[in-house]
Amino acid sequence: MKISWIVVAMMAIASIMGGTTTTQAQEALKQFTLEDLNYGGNNYHNMTAKNRFTTWWGDELVRLDMEQCYLVNKKTGKEKVLFTLEQANKWLGNSDDNKLRSLYYIGFPYPDKPLVMIQAKDKRVLLNFKTQKIEWSQSTANANALEWNSVSRAMVYQSPKDNNLFVRDASGNDTQLSTDASRDIVYGQSVHRDEFGYTKGSFWSPDGQRLVFTRMDQSMVSDYPQVDIPDADWKPSENESRIAKSTPDKYPMAGEAMHKVTIGVYDLRSGKTIYLKAGDPTDRYFTNPAWSPDSKTVYLFELNRDQNDCRLVSYDATTGDKIAELYRETDDKYVEPLHPILFIPWDGSRFIMQSQKDGYNHIYLFDKDGHQLQQITKGKWVVMDVLGFDKIQHSIIIASNELNPIQRNLFTVNLKTGKRTLIDESGTGYHFGTISTSGQYLLDNYTAPDVPRNISIVSSKNKPKRYFTAEDPWKGYNIPEYQCGTIKAADDTTDLYYRMVLPIGFDKNKKYPTIIYVYGGPHAHNIDARWHWGSRSWETYMAQKGYLLFILDNRGSENRGKDFEQVTFRHLGDNEMKDQMEGVKFLQSLPYVDANRMGVHGWSFGGFMTINMMTTHPEVFKVGVAGGPVIDWRWYEVMYGERYMDTPRSNPEGYAQSSLLPKAKDLKGKLQIITGYNDVTVVPQHCLTFIKECIQVGTQPDFFVYPGEPHNMRGHQSTHLHERISQYFDDYLK
Repeated sequence: MKISWIVVAMMAIASIMGGTTTTQAQEALKQFTLEDLNYGGNNYHNMTAKNRFTTWWGDELVRLDMEQCYLVNKKTGKEKVLFTLEQANKWLGNSDDNKLRSLYYIGFPYPDKPLVMIQAKDKRVLLNFKTQKIEWSQSTANANALEWNSVSRAMVYQSPKDNNLFVRDASGNDTQLSTDASRDIVYGQSVHRDEFGYTKGSFWSPDGQRLVFTRMDQSMVSDYPQVDIPDADWKPSENESRIAKSTPDKYPMAGEAMHKVTIGVYDLRSGKTIYLKAGDPTDRYFTNPAWSPDSKTVYLFELNRDQNDCRLVSYDATTGDKIAELYRETDDKYVEPLHPILFIPWDGSRFIMQSQKDGYNHIYLFDKDGHQLQQITKGKWVVMDVLGFDKIQHSIIIASNELNPIQRNLFTVNLKTGKRTLIDESGTGYHFGTISTSGQYLLDNYTAPDVPRNISIVSSKNKPKRYFTAEDPWKGYNIPEYQCGTIKAADDTTDLYYRMVLPIGFDKNKKYPTIIYVYGGPHAHNIDARWHWGSRSWETYMAQKGYLLFILDNRGSENRGKDFEQVTFRHLGDNEMKDQMEGVKFLQSLPYVDANRMGVHGWSFGGFMTINMMTTHPEVFKVGVAGGPVIDWRWYEVMYGERYMDTPRSNPEGYAQSSLLPKAKDLKGKLQIITGYNDVTVVPQHCLTFIKECIQVGTQPDFFVYPGEPHNMRGHQSTHLHERISQYFDDYLK
C-alpha cells in the first residue's frame, strides 16, 4: 500500500541531561486527566488555547471582555479602553440587583454611531457611550426574542405562554402574527429539522419593514414516544403523579408523512400578513429565504421530496404572487441547497449563488432575471464559506481548501476576473475570518498542526498584523506524537487523509493496542490542518494510557467534491466501511500495531459504523463502543435519510443491506452501546431494537443509558461518558 506522509507533528519531550533517561523525563512531565481534556471537565477551560472575543463596529475592531471592552488599533494591534462594565452600569442606571454582569455579549449595530446594544434583564438598550446616555430602549419582557432589526428596531418574538408569533415595533407596539400555534403548528422556527442550511425561521428585509417567517404544520407527522424520568430528589406536589411523563416528539421517519412548510411575510407599515403562493407544500422543501436589495422580492430554493430537482423562485413580497423561476438544477442522486443567494452590494441587479453542479461547490454570478453571467470560482476544490464582500475593491471574500484538501484558507476573489488572492497570514492551517462592514478589514483567527491559535488583522492595503498569539495550554504535559498522511481508498485511486496518535513513550519495537475512531458520514470530517491535526482530546488521553489511535476520513465525508460524497448514495455504510478497512490493512502492515488487539469507537453515524465494522469483520475487531448509533435507516428522519437512501419503498435492497439487525448474530467481540435516553436525533428505538435482536440470536452486547440526555451528553456527564468509554477499552482491549 502506498503511503504519502505529509507532516509529522512531533511535540518535544524534555532533553536528556546528566544521565536522565527518556522514561524519567516523561515521568517528570504532567499527566492529563479527563477533567483536563474533556469539554465537560472541571479544568477543561484552562486546557484550551486562549482566544480573543471581538466584534466589528463598522470598520473599527472592538475586543470584548468581562470587565472592559477595548478599541483595537488595526495597524499596531494595541488596545485602549472604550468603556468599562462599571461605567456601562452607571450610565444604564442599574441597581446592584440588576447589574450587567459582563460585556461579552454587547454589539455595535451602527457603523457610524457610538451606540452599543445591551440586553439588560427585561429590556434591550441602545446606549450612547460618548454622551453616556440611553438613546432608546425596548422591553423584552414576556417575549422569547427571535430576531431584532437594527434599521426598524423591531423585533419578532414568540409568546412564552402559547408560542404564537408577535412583532414589537420600535415604539413598543405589539402585533400578533399567529393565533393557532401549538405542538402541531410551529411559527418562526428552523424547519425541515435544521437541514438545508436552516438555523432560524425569521428573516428581516434590508429596510427592516418586512419579515419573512416560517410556518410548519406537523400535525400529520407521527409522534415518537419520548419519556422524561423524574430526578431522584424530585418531590411531586400533593396532587401530582410520581409517574414519568410522556413528552412525545414529532419525528418524520424515512418514507412516512413529513411536515408541511409555508412562508409568511409580515409588513410592518400596513400591519398585514400574506403567504407566498408557492402551491401545495406537501412533500416539498422551501429553503434559504433571501431578500432583494429593495425589500420587494423574496427568493426561495424549492426542492422536491426526492431532493433531486431544485428551483430558485422569486415572489412578490406584497401580494405573495410567484414572479419567476430563475434557475433549476437537477441531479441523478441529489441536489442540496445550503446557502441563500447574495446580492452584490454595489450592484443590486446581480447576485451570487453557490452550487456544486460542476462537481465541487463554487460561486456563480447571475443577473436578477436568472441568467448565469459567469462561474466565478472553478477547480477541484470547494468554496467552504462566503464571508462577505469588499465593497471598496469590489471583491468577494471566501474560505476554501484550494491550497490543500485539509486546509481552510481565506481569499479575495475579483468579481470581474475571478482572480483569487490569498489574504490570510500563513497560507497553511485552518482559518476562520470575520469581516468589517466595508469588507476592507478582516480578523483572521487560525490554528495549525503546531499552532494552538494565532489571530491577525488583515487589511486590503497592508500586510497582516499579528494581533494575538496563544500560548500552548499543554506546555509541561506529557504529549504524544501526532501524525498525518494519506492512503488509497478501496477504489485504489482516491487519496484518503488519516491522523495517527502514537502512544506516549512510543517504542517502535513494541506492539500496541489500537483504537480506530470513526465517523464516516456526510457533512463532517475528522482530519484537518488544525492544532494536532484536529485531534480530539480523548485521543490524547488514550495515548497517555498506552493506546495507538487511528482516524480516517473515508469517501462520503465532506469537502472533497460531489463524487467523493455521493459514492455512498442508496447504500450507506458500504463504501465507507471498505475505505475504513483499507485503513485497517495499513495498520496491520505496521510492526508496532497489535492486530490482535484492535478496537473501534464512534458516535451517531460513527456508532452505526462501529457496529457495522464489528459485525462485518468480527475477526478484526475485539472491542467496540458505539454511541447513539443508527441501526436501521428506515427509522431515521425523512430529510437526511431520503437524501442519501431514497425511501424504503423505492430502495428496499439498499435499506436491507445497510440495516444492522441481520448482523446482530455475527457479533463476536465485546460491544458496548451507549445512548441518551431522550435522544431526538437517533431515537432510542435504534439501540433497543438491536438489543432485542441480539437477545433473539444469543449475542451479548453491553448497554448503558444516560437518562434525560439528548444525542450528546451535556456538561459534566460528558466526562462520565468518556470515562466509561475509556474504561471499557481498558477492561477488554488493553
